[in-house]
Amino acid sequence: MKKKTIFALVDCNTYYVSCERVFNPKLENIPVIILSNNDGCAVALSKEAKNLGIKRGDPFFKVEKLLKKGKGVALSSNYSLYGDLSNRIMETLEGLCPQMEIYSIDEAFLNLSGLEHLGLDEYARFIKDKVRRDVGIPVSVGIAYTKVLAKVANWHAKKSTKAEGVLDLTDERYLDEALRRIPVGEIWGVGRRSAEKLKLMGIHTGLDLRDYPNERLILKVLTKTGRQVQDELRGINCFEIETTANIKKQIISSKSFGHGVSDKFEVREALASYVSRASEKLRGQGSSCRTLSIWLTTNPFSKTPQYFNEHSAKFLSPTSDTRRLIKEAFSLLDEIFREGFIYKKVGVSLSSLAEKEMGQLNFFEKSDDPKSESLMKVIDAINQREGRETIKPLACGVNPMWKMMCKKKSAHFTSRWSEILCIDIDKKVG
Repeated sequence: MKKKTIFALVDCNTYYVSCERVFNPKLENIPVIILSNNDGCAVALSKEAKNLGIKRGDPFFKVEKLLKKGKGVALSSNYSLYGDLSNRIMETLEGLCPQMEIYSIDEAFLNLSGLEHLGLDEYARFIKDKVRRDVGIPVSVGIAYTKVLAKVANWHAKKSTKAEGVLDLTDERYLDEALRRIPVGEIWGVGRRSAEKLKLMGIHTGLDLRDYPNERLILKVLTKTGRQVQDELRGINCFEIETTANIKKQIISSKSFGHGVSDKFEVREALASYVSRASEKLRGQGSSCRTLSIWLTTNPFSKTPQYFNEHSAKFLSPTSDTRRLIKEAFSLLDEIFREGFIYKKVGVSLSSLAEKEMGQLNFFEKSDDPKSESLMKVIDAINQREGRETIKPLACGVNPMWKMMCKKKSAHFTSRWSEILCIDIDKKVG
């Protein structure tokens, strides 16, 4: 009989908020919200902020007074900090198990098979303590024989004060009760609309879904993946650990301006910045692209004249050269830009992606030569080591006025030398 795989899901607690608290202990135990691009709405909340009645997606202007009344703090998103700390967490976890899958910026599945002799509950607490000690981020750990059940275990590990951040559901004595207590909408793979359909069928909890006898109806309502989720709840392993990173088929870079922009030169700077970022991601996954698309839009919520347009270009020879992509993007912008409008956003999309070595060259168009590839590689290496945009095309601008509003952003503590946290050891304490 084949031995069952033991899955552990490690999930960071209120990740964005926890990242901010690592470098600012004053944020502990007070309401904290992390704002979206341009400081528009809440995208992450601390438990204390939720207790005030603030919800994810609430516009900041509506909850600002409530947050101040609760003596809370609002911060702009600091994605470079969150990404860097995520890398540190994943590096820590990678050394603690034979196999790992990075599921998201703050989640990872671990294969703990073969480590049973250490005691699964005890080892999970060791993982939890090590991540907190080495990186400063609190995590919860759920253990089970399938990925979906590991998700269920993790959900309870976070909710239950008794669990203290760890729950092992390989002990099947607790499994039925754990499934009975979790709403069906909280089951991994069951979306909000699907949950509403299931409730009409009398399926309200994870236990109801596991034990529902009409598998054909589940297949009809939740499709093949939903049926696999049902099997996973029954302890039948359908989803394995994926150790290879998924290659994106499309890369998009688009953000709103910090204010309305009508000047074409400012739009060009923003476009060049987004192309530069997208091409960096393109090279990061070892790909090149054949299709470049850009779009330009005004603010649909304003009372000013409205305009939207998009345009695309195809390359005969695939490319990942930032300079070549920016040049083509500017040509596309010339086609769609119209004077007299106040623009809110410009965006770029790279598609028809292929592995660098697999790209077919064309006799009639210049391709990326070895010098070009070497230059891009050096620039990427410097920016990775010294911080994003340490080296960038001049077309991106020196001090752009169009950039998003991030008035409440914390420092780049881990990615910029000039912003590293300093402690005065000579200063007297007390």
